[in-house]
Amino acid sequence: MLALVVFLLCAASTVSASTKGEWVDGVAAGPRLNNNQLYKLRYTTEVLLDRARGSREGSTGYRISSDVAVHLVWRGPSSKDDQLIQLAISNVRLEPAAERPEKKNVLHGATTESILGKNKLAALTKPFLVHLKNGKTKAFYSYWAEPATIKNLKRGLVSLLQFQLYSGKVVENDVSGRCTVQYQATQGQVTRTKLLETCKASEAGFTTHSKVLGVSKKSSSVTVFRLEDGFIKTAEAEETHTLAVNARRSAATKVTSRQTLVLVGKDAGPPERAGKDVTGVVTSIDDKLAAVGIAAEKVKSKCKGCPSVSHINFCPLALETKQIPAEENNFLINFQNYKYASQNGRLQTTYGEKPSLSKATAPRSFLALIQSIRKASKDEILKVLKSASKTALPQAVDAVTSSQTPASLDAMLEFLNFTDAKGLVLQERFLYACGFASHPNERMLQALLDINKGKIGSRDIKESVVIIMGALVHKLCLKGSCSLPAVMQAKKLILEGPESTKDEAEVQMYLLALKNCLLPEAIPILTKFAESEVGSYSIIALTALQRYDVGLMTSEVKQTVNRVYHQNLRIYEKNVRAAAADVILSSNPSYMEVKNLLLSIGNLPHEMNKYMLSKIQDILRFEMPASKVIQQAMKDMISHNYNRFAKVGSSSAFSGFMARSADLTSTYSLDILYSGSGIMRSSNMNIYGSSNGAMLHGLQVAIEAQGLESLIAATPDAGEEDLESFAGMSALLFDVQLRPVTFFKGYSDLMSKMFSMTGDPINVVKGLILLTDHSEVIQLQSGLKVSSEFQGGLAIDISGGMEISLWYRESKTSVNNRYSLVVAGNVTVDMDFLRAGVEVSFETEASLDFITTVQFSEYPFLVCMQMDKATFPFREFLSKYESTSSGKIVTSRRSRKQLVPGSEFPLHQENSNMCNKVFDSSW
Repeated sequence: MLALVVFLLCAASTVSASTKGEWVDGVAAGPRLNNNQLYKLRYTTEVLLDRARGSREGSTGYRISSDVAVHLVWRGPSSKDDQLIQLAISNVRLEPAAERPEKKNVLHGATTESILGKNKLAALTKPFLVHLKNGKTKAFYSYWAEPATIKNLKRGLVSLLQFQLYSGKVVENDVSGRCTVQYQATQGQVTRTKLLETCKASEAGFTTHSKVLGVSKKSSSVTVFRLEDGFIKTAEAEETHTLAVNARRSAATKVTSRQTLVLVGKDAGPPERAGKDVTGVVTSIDDKLAAVGIAAEKVKSKCKGCPSVSHINFCPLALETKQIPAEENNFLINFQNYKYASQNGRLQTTYGEKPSLSKATAPRSFLALIQSIRKASKDEILKVLKSASKTALPQAVDAVTSSQTPASLDAMLEFLNFTDAKGLVLQERFLYACGFASHPNERMLQALLDINKGKIGSRDIKESVVIIMGALVHKLCLKGSCSLPAVMQAKKLILEGPESTKDEAEVQMYLLALKNCLLPEAIPILTKFAESEVGSYSIIALTALQRYDVGLMTSEVKQTVNRVYHQNLRIYEKNVRAAAADVILSSNPSYMEVKNLLLSIGNLPHEMNKYMLSKIQDILRFEMPASKVIQQAMKDMISHNYNRFAKVGSSSAFSGFMARSADLTSTYSLDILYSGSGIMRSSNMNIYGSSNGAMLHGLQVAIEAQGLESLIAATPDAGEEDLESFAGMSALLFDVQLRPVTFFKGYSDLMSKMFSMTGDPINVVKGLILLTDHSEVIQLQSGLKVSSEFQGGLAIDISGGMEISLWYRESKTSVNNRYSLVVAGNVTVDMDFLRAGVEVSFETEASLDFITTVQFSEYPFLVCMQMDKATFPFREFLSKYESTSSGKIVTSRRSRKQLVPGSEFPLHQENSNMCNKVFDSSW
């Protein structure tokens, strides 16, 4: 038995030693060179860029070919796998990666020296050294003075010399960074699979926090080594990266990088050098050689003739996109009436006077300006802001804030004066852009905290500051930054806020901030305010609870919400009870909770009976999560019978699909609740988007009205006799709750606005939003770098209105949505002397109107709901370009356009019948 234990221990030790690379019995751990021998190899590296499903022939990119001479300089005395190797590149050739006509060949007529330049070519062909130990690169020796691009190309070649001769998973350092690598070794062949998602590189990027609006990437890297006499016979590497917009995966780009190293012959080589260690040997060869690191260096692109942002006047409209050479304009700025003056290297632009957010040119110009601002200084940005016209300034504020750089934030804070109430529009545009920030940081939140501590001229701005603070806290906590000092300070302010004041508007402000931040520790606070005597507090608290994950809905929360719905402690307004019902039905309800809801139908106020009935039917028809337990409860005839399910009225709840595809599913819901007198009590429109298992609350527009029964001499419903006349609208956009807008408050305000009412809608939110924002640098194994940027800009204009005609005894509410969207993805390989890129983009311009018409001249009153989508264009673009440092450029551009027919979204049949009656009577 003892002998068996000893044997197992010895076996384990042997396996452990070989796993660490200390190969036993003289067997090589990695490539091993022979003494006094020169290895002649042919090296090729190429990169191809195209759309995801493109062909090699249609790709853009280039190939670098060369000869490589390799020989052993020194071998360690204690191990044959401790080697210092010299590599020398010669006979360098540059050519397109795919065959193309002369007119489309940016390299036609050029020599390698004319493209690289004499100095870069000399640097590339200068010999360099690599220290290999057990098949792993321990040091890379070159010259600090060499350009980073040249050193990176050499590092890419070195990556093909690093491998091990046994299977297993290890962590390696190479030009890509520190990566986990899987080896599979067979006789005469080794396959190396690099797990690129594990690579830790020095250049970090950023991406949008929402997966629905974000970009996904799939990558692979496989190298196959075929060996002969202990060294490489052939090495073939292929690395691919595919980046796609989650919401539309056809908007995707693909990068393919290939490396080939082939042994073409052997010759007599220089003798091995004597020396005790590597450092001494390297110094004896050339004391200027230095260990410059194996990981890739950052490469700064040099732009010829790039205009400073201070030379750019912001253009509110850009009519055409034109691909500009990177050497001429590194910012890719698109403006209306674009003119490029090559003689002085500056942009000249002329603009229209009035901006239009409903055209795709607005977000395209917005995205272009963001690119410029991200490379600009604070002083340059301030110069642009101060010189912008009044019509263009709001859009400039959107772009500067969305840029999310330290310089842009400093410029905005200096430009805006929050003590001046007249600057409300620009101040709120700044705050909303902060709320929609794709990758906010602690500094942005700290800026809002500092603004809140100072003097603020407008109460509306004070409310927006705190509400948006909640949105920033939520996004920072999602990134794992919940413990940052500014986040902790903001959390304390928001969590303690509702109890710190008696002012109704301030309490609502803090509750809306809690609705945005979605902190688990806020649930007890929201649960308490759900039972408040003030209806507005209850509504905000209940709608906030509905946004939380179902797993956080404890029995205590559920008991509270059920008490509100069933009015166990006090009488509540109808819209509060409706909100409580929504929370119950969306929080994994139990059988008894559903049964009690069903039993309540028939004992509710007239219109609420109809609303709850419609809600239950909508859940069953749309097969929502609660549908199964509802079906189970409805088997009981006491809960489900004709008396309960035959209630009539005008209130309704309906859900449907706006769009369904393999990439994205978009749904809508329309809930509307009336008072017994026929006046709308609440209207709620929601639009959701889901992709890759992630959900985004794209839009919520809620209109509330109360205390209007006196206008038509009607009797208020129970519990609503003393309500003050009020109407207002609240919007939630892309998971961010915005400051509500009041139409009127109080009887005198109501009467004055009724007699001065023009029918024009009141703006709720208007501006430009950076929806998608993805930026990363992909370090290829070949030493080349790929810059990837995907951005999506949305120009949006949401307005709403409410009209009441006592003469015609008719009311009309409307929610108008106008928007234009541009999403563009640009992938570029830039080597200073040669550049190639591909851009995929799509754009659209659309509108969505929700109109509710109520005629209360007789009972039952007539209600017609309409949700219309107008015909809209959809355009897709594909651009490819190649350019040299001399300014020569070749571009190609393809586009596809289509018109998507408009439609009226279906609602329930009762609504269709009612609309026929309304318009027949109107006619």
